[in-house]
Amino acid sequence: MNIRDLEWLRQLVDVGHVTEAAALLGTTQPTLSRAVARMEAELGVELLVRTATGVHATPAGRLAAEAAEELVERYRRLTDDLAALLDPETGTVRLAFLDSLATSLVPGLLREVHARAPRLRVLLRQEPAHVILADLEAGAVDVAITSFGVGAPLVWHPLQRERLVVVVPPRHPLAGRARVRLAELADEELVTTPRGYGHRHLVDDLLTAAGVRPPVSFESQDLATIEGLVAAGLGVAVVPEAFAGQSGSVGLAIGDRGASRSVGLAWHGGRSLSPAATRFLAVARRETPTVGG
Repeated sequence: MNIRDLEWLRQLVDVGHVTEAAALLGTTQPTLSRAVARMEAELGVELLVRTATGVHATPAGRLAAEAAEELVERYRRLTDDLAALLDPETGTVRLAFLDSLATSLVPGLLREVHARAPRLRVLLRQEPAHVILADLEAGAVDVAITSFGVGAPLVWHPLQRERLVVVVPPRHPLAGRARVRLAELADEELVTTPRGYGHRHLVDDLLTAAGVRPPVSFESQDLATIEGLVAAGLGVAVVPEAFAGQSGSVGLAIGDRGASRSVGLAWHGGRSLSPAATRFLAVARRETPTVGG
């Protein structure tokens, strides 16, 4: 029994005449009759009774016809949904991105994607970097925007580089400086992200290279919150330049080499991307800035 047979049964019960139903279905009366006989044999019940005026459904036939209508409609919805999924212009892309990019890179990128592929549906997930990587590995998201390179089987495409700065409270002794070296933070209290977060790894590596390990006063997953804690006088922090001054902190350029973070697209190279995800990547890679100084 297949979807075609179910559709034929539904139509035949509605019309009540084999010859007329066959004509509507674009088949022959013998072919339709054989399909009914095949269904009756498979189900083990009589579905139709033949009379001089046509055919009538038995109680079992009415039950089968009702089920057939539901199954045929569900199958049609499935084919429609699959067509939408496979359509690069109307399918769905699951995109994960860092909280710290929610008000900067991501809105501009989505604006460009919407302009070029307005019917593309993008499902958004804001997550820390280590969760993003786990979701990419598990197939829970199609594409991610994160802040550091990844290894195989994940693929990485850099989009831009963000300069990092030290932010200090407005009345801090360093607030009048234009530039600072990380070694000067040795006796400061640090506000930063929790361990396991990509930004924490980056900051820890920079401080280690500078030969200092400031004590951590507060931790937050959100870089905007970190900047606000610094502005309130609760420590100093290393954040992307875009966050400096949002709540009154003072941003200082960093004199050490490598004080920046790369932001890029990541996806799983070991599995096929959907047409919609491929379309998203094509637009994103063309419309966003490349890595700069």
